[in-house]
Parts: sequence; C-alpha cells; structure tokens
Amino acid sequence: MPPAAGELAGARGGAEAERVFIGAGCNRVVNNVSWGACGLVAFGAQNAVALFSPLRGEIVTTLPGHKAAVNCTLWLPTKKDVLQVQSRETHYLLSGSSDGAIMAWKIGSGIGKWSHVLQLPAMHKKGVTCLAGRMVSDRVSIFASTSSDGMVVIWEMVVEPTAGGCCKVSCLHSLSVGLKPMVSLSLAVLPEQEGCLILAMGGLDHKVHIYCGDQSGKFIKACELKGHSDWIRSLDFSLPVMTSSEKHSLFLVSSSQDKTIRIWKMTSDVQQRKDNIGMASYIEGPLFVAGNTSYQLSLESLLVGHEDWVYSVEWQPPTLLLGGEAHQPMSILSASMDKMMMIWRPEKNTGLWINSVTVGELSHSALGFYGGHWEPDGKSILAHGYGGFFHMWRDVGLDSENWQPQIVPSGHFAPVSDLTWSRSGEYLLTVSHDQTARIFAPWRSHVNPGDVICWREIARPQIHGHDINCVAFVQGTGNHRFVCGADEKVCRVFEATLSFLRTLQEATLLKPDNEDFDDVQVLGANMSALGLSQKPIYTHGKESPSSASNDGPDSMETIPDAVPTVFTEPPVEDQLAWNTLWPESHKLYGHGNELFSICCDHAGKLVASSCKAQSAPVAEIWLWEVGTWKAVGRLQSHNLTVTQMEFSSDNAFLLSVSRDRHLSVFSIKKTEEGAQHHLVTKHEAHKRIIWACSWNPFGYEFATGSRDKTVKIWCVQDASSVKLLATLPQFRESVTALAWTGRDRARNAGIIAVGMDNGLIELWSVSGGRAASDSSSDLSPFSVACMLRFDPLLCHVSTVHRLRWQKPDSADEKAAIELSSCGSDHCVRVFAVRDT
Repeated sequence: MPPAAGELAGARGGAEAERVFIGAGCNRVVNNVSWGACGLVAFGAQNAVALFSPLRGEIVTTLPGHKAAVNCTLWLPTKKDVLQVQSRETHYLLSGSSDGAIMAWKIGSGIGKWSHVLQLPAMHKKGVTCLAGRMVSDRVSIFASTSSDGMVVIWEMVVEPTAGGCCKVSCLHSLSVGLKPMVSLSLAVLPEQEGCLILAMGGLDHKVHIYCGDQSGKFIKACELKGHSDWIRSLDFSLPVMTSSEKHSLFLVSSSQDKTIRIWKMTSDVQQRKDNIGMASYIEGPLFVAGNTSYQLSLESLLVGHEDWVYSVEWQPPTLLLGGEAHQPMSILSASMDKMMMIWRPEKNTGLWINSVTVGELSHSALGFYGGHWEPDGKSILAHGYGGFFHMWRDVGLDSENWQPQIVPSGHFAPVSDLTWSRSGEYLLTVSHDQTARIFAPWRSHVNPGDVICWREIARPQIHGHDINCVAFVQGTGNHRFVCGADEKVCRVFEATLSFLRTLQEATLLKPDNEDFDDVQVLGANMSALGLSQKPIYTHGKESPSSASNDGPDSMETIPDAVPTVFTEPPVEDQLAWNTLWPESHKLYGHGNELFSICCDHAGKLVASSCKAQSAPVAEIWLWEVGTWKAVGRLQSHNLTVTQMEFSSDNAFLLSVSRDRHLSVFSIKKTEEGAQHHLVTKHEAHKRIIWACSWNPFGYEFATGSRDKTVKIWCVQDASSVKLLATLPQFRESVTALAWTGRDRARNAGIIAVGMDNGLIELWSVSGGRAASDSSSDLSPFSVACMLRFDPLLCHVSTVHRLRWQKPDSADEKAAIELSSCGSDHCVRVFAVRDT
C-alpha cells in the first residue's frame, strides 16, 4: 500500500511526523465490518473508521469525523458488483454511527488516498444499525439504512465519472416499520427485471419482510417470510443463479438468534417450479408481482449446526467469467456466538446443504463472533468478535481445502488508559479499561531483515477482572518487570517469562542480553478459572495434567492450562490470550481506593503510586521499595486525586499534579532503610484540574497541562521553590497529556509533545533557561515555539490519555525519535518524529 494522504504530517518550523503503527480493536457490534472490493477492510474503532490491509495485516489509517461510536460500514461498489469494479480507481465507504449520522468517504485504491466526502442529511433520530446497497449502473448506487428509531431510509449516490468528480447523495424514500425496528438489510436487483430492486429486512418481530421498488426509491411491501422464532440478525441476497431446468433464481439467506440459518429461493417461473419437485424439496411460500413478472418465495433449506445465536451470514462473492458474466458460487459463510464460523455448500449428489468447513477459536470468553466476511476472491475469511479481535483464515491447500490462521491487526476494545516504553525502548506496554495489558513491538522478518518492519502484538501479560488505569516499568537492571494499578486497591507486580524473552529475541533479531536470561526460572503463567492472580509455570516444574471434563476445554467449568510458547512468527489471538501471560510476583497493599497513577524512578529503586481521592488522607502518594516491595514513604500534600507523577532525571525530585489544581515537588533521597522525603513546594498552578506533567531530561524544568487549556513551564529554584518560566499560548481544548524529550544538552533544547481532549497532538520546541550544569544564577532567555501540529488523520479522535517518548538511541539531533500515544478512542499510536 503506498503512503496515504495524512500518513505524513508536513513540516512546520522544523519537524515532521510519520505514522509508524496503529493498534485498535473492533467495536463490539454486528455489521461493524465491511471487506471492500478494493481489498481493504473497514471497521469502527470507537468514533473512528479504521481501514486495514489484510495483505500486510496492519491498520493503514483511521478516518475522523463521527461524534459517536461507529456501528456499521458499507463499501460501494460492493463485492457483488463485480461488473462495476473492473478497472475502477475510486471506491466509496459509508459509515453509520450510534448518534444517527451517516458519512461518506472517498478512497483512491490505486494511489492510497482517502478523503471525507460528505455527511448525509440527518434522517435517523437514533443509532444506525445496518447499511446495505448495490450499484445499479457505473455511476449510480442505491443503498438503504436502518436505525433503532424504526425507520428504513432509501438513498441514492451519484458519482461523476471523472477522476476528480464529486459525489452526490440524496434521500429517495423513508419507510416506517413500527415499534419493532429492523436490524438487518439486504438489497438486490431482480433477475430479468431492468431497474427493479428487492429489499429484504429483518428484525425484532422474527419475520423477513420483502419490499419491491425501483430506482426512484419507492418501495412497497410485497410479502413476509415466517419461520424464525427469534430476532433476525443477518440477511444476504445472492446474485441470480441459473439452475439446470429453470430460469435465473435469486437466493436469500437469513440467520437468527434461534441458532438456525434459512435459505429462501425466489423464482419467476412458478408453474415449472411446481412440476419439478426433487429431493431438495421446498415449502411453498408467498407469491408477489414485481414489474410484469410474478415471483414465488419458498424455503429451500434449513441449516442447523451452530450452538448459539447466528449473527452473520454471507454468500461467497461472485467471480467474473471470461465472457464478462458474473458467476455466483453456491457457498455461504456463517458466524456465531458459539465461537465458530462455518462454510455451507450443497452436496453434489443430493443437493442437500451441508457444513463443509468449520473454523473457530478456543478462548476463556463465553462469547464468540459478531460477524464473518469473505475476501473478494473467496480465498480468505475474516471474523470479528466479542473481544474486539479479528480472526482470519486463508485456504492454502493445493489439492484439498486447508484453512490456516493469518496475521491480523489487534488492539484494545476500550479506552487505553496508560502506556510505557520498556526500559531499553524495544517494545511498548499498554493497559486499558478492556482489562488487559498488551505488548506491541516491531517484528523483523527472518528471511529478509531489510523488509518493511510491521508492528505486532507479541504478548498479553495481564488479563484482569478490573479496568486497568496505570502502569510503569521498573527501570534498572534485572528481569523485565512492571507495576500496574486497576480499579482495585492493590498494585500488582509482574515479571517477564523465559518464553517472552526468547520471543522478544525472535521479534527484534537482537542478540540476547545475558542478564535477561540469567535466573529466569519462570517459563510462563496460568490463570485460574475464577481468580485474578496469574500463577507461574516453572521451567523444571512438574506439569499437572488438566482435569478432564465432558463439557470440553472451553466450558465454564474448566479452563485449559496455558502452554508457554516461544514464537518465531507473530502470535495470533488464541495464542495471545492463553500462552503469553506473565506471572504476578507481588501485591502492594495500602491504598484505600482504586489506583489512578503510578511511576518508577530512573534507577529502578522506588515506585510511587496514587489512588482516587476526595480527601487529603486518601490522596497520599505511597513510595514502594523495589525488591522488598515494602512501603517506605507516604507523601502528603494534595487534597484530591493525584492525576500524574514523574521523577526528575536524577531522581532528586518527585513531581505530582492533582485535581485540586496544585502541583507539588518532593525531595526524594534513597537510603538503606528506605527513602527520605520532604515537601519542597506546593503551588496552585492552574485554574482547573491539572491532568499532565513532564520533566526536562536535562534539568529541573518541568511542564504542566490543565483543563484550563494551558501548558506552563516551571523551574525548581534553590531546591525550595518553583518559578514560572513560560506559558504557552492557550490551546483550543483541554490539555490531557504531556511528554518532554531532550535534543541538545548544550542548549538545554528539547521537544514537548502536547495531547488534547479532542485527540489532536502538537509538538513545541523549548530551549534556554537554566541547564543542569549551570549555576543557579546563570539564566538564559527561555524560548518556546510550535514546531508541528499533527494532521487530524494521524491523530486520535477523542481524548489523548498519555504520550511517551522513546529513549533516543543516538545523540544525533536529526535522528528520528518515536513518540507513542494512547487515548479514549481505543487506539495506540506510534509516530516517527524527525527534525527538518
């Protein structure tokens, strides 16, 4: 995929930023995913529309614009419009959100550019739940949208034939379906009827409703199909199929929460159909007239195989024959909450529909798949499910089918609350309200190390029962360790496993650091069925046989033992969820409320933590000694929740900011008995909540950011007070994240990254003031200037929660440094920032 518009933020004042990685989970709703004829997969990631390339297995971009969660997406032309797809350079993407808005996007597949075309007129008062459409000519598409407000709206999209032509969308008609809204739609062109369309809709009344209409958008109800005994969750029309003794027939497949799939056949030659009853018998259904032809709908087959709600059914996309005619394969993909996807095909001799392929996942979650989708050429299938994950299988068999898992993007499916680089900067650890901690790293190819490096999720060290709010890596020597806090009163300490260290070596292709492997006796970790603690699996321990159960390994009664594995290629979802846990080594008790913020000093000797608080005693900052994990200090200053803390580069000071609008600086000195500390100063720094703070790596300057939309830069003077050095011009939104990195020690120059409540990120250059080596009287003018405002296509679409600079590997000012960010839009992003 060529670089896309918005992947590179243009230089302004000496810097440019390039997108390196986006990690995001899929919104957990039906109809959220659409695999387009252009080869890209679109899905909703909170308020953004994300696009990922199945070939590379990574997210290409996110499209901002929606103000509420994205529920559904639709590509035009669709995979069924094979005649219109040929040599087409421009594709359009429609997205509907939970506030009733529908947006259209223009995607240049050949050159990889995308742009926001328009927002459709507001016709829905509640969330849009499904979009379905077809192209009726090279320029005109008809599509329908349904909403929980009980309305189905018919739209027309007209595209100018020129490359830079505009797109016009107009509302043709709206249908009111009553108190029980429709949740699934499918639109098709009637066989042998130029310009006649058929619309199927299903929902809460257990019936499939058939409407007939034309390109003017006027649809009238033709009939109802009864049979399902629960909500209709998915509908899909095939292309017209020519059977042996009949004219073209149209097939409709429906799935329901009654765990069944029904195939309906619509034929125009009613008399001949009645005279030709074979083994694949049918139940006579309703007759209706469309145009100058009468049609009969009958039940062709009832498919029973899934053990839970069937959320999705989809016909295999048609192929284009040599004569320019579209051929519809008789193959259906179904996805269910039983964690299985099945491919159904008619048996050659009898014509009976049977399940020919079954794929699925083994997970500790009781819930499974929300949708299944075919690749346009039918060689791959994609599922998305309850954990915000994707699964993709590809048929790699030569003589017979052999469906194998493929690499897909992954990420959190809830707001990402915190992130931190590992102590050497080779990987990124993130925590989220989806109750997981995940590790992302660049994975280098073993075959061609010079190939493009793709970031992958390589481990999931923690799967928890509470939303995780904060995390910090323990710096210094020894094994990789981190401390995290969640919506509980306990801090938990985790240590890396031997299998992870070896997997990391495989990913980075770096020679192992001996100290990483010395004395690491823990191979992996296991999670008990009803517990929160992850127990170690030792390298020389006896393997306890997993208890047998008639209910199967993924039942609620038992959970299979983890199998710690060294991965030589990026792990897939099943492996991440089971085999990459880290053991919990310690619990730190002391706080009276849920943990909110945590940090570690640069020597790896002290950890500071804070919790949610509404009074001074609860707002204490606790200091913990690394190793013994004893509480060695309780710092009192603030009256409300301490929102962020950070140690100065020489560990002499601890800076804290709070909801009480004050900043505090503590003097910290590590001793043999623990730690000595005293309050240097407490200062009311802002008019609103202070969300963020960050130290200058070269000295005692620091920055604070607040809901009052300002960033202020301060300096510690004489170890007894703070002085305001500068106030940046007021921002348009609340400042929620800050990160300061150094670039030139001699000039005390650096870059401050500023993240805001609207998701945007800015870079500011700072220099001057007092350098770390200067005496207290040597002050040079302190200057600040905006270097770069990131392109919105690069940024988050809602609150930025944390920004972190990777430790620079080189003293070269021109060398690229990586900036990581996370936010409430469920996304983790990594940027390469270069001075120009």
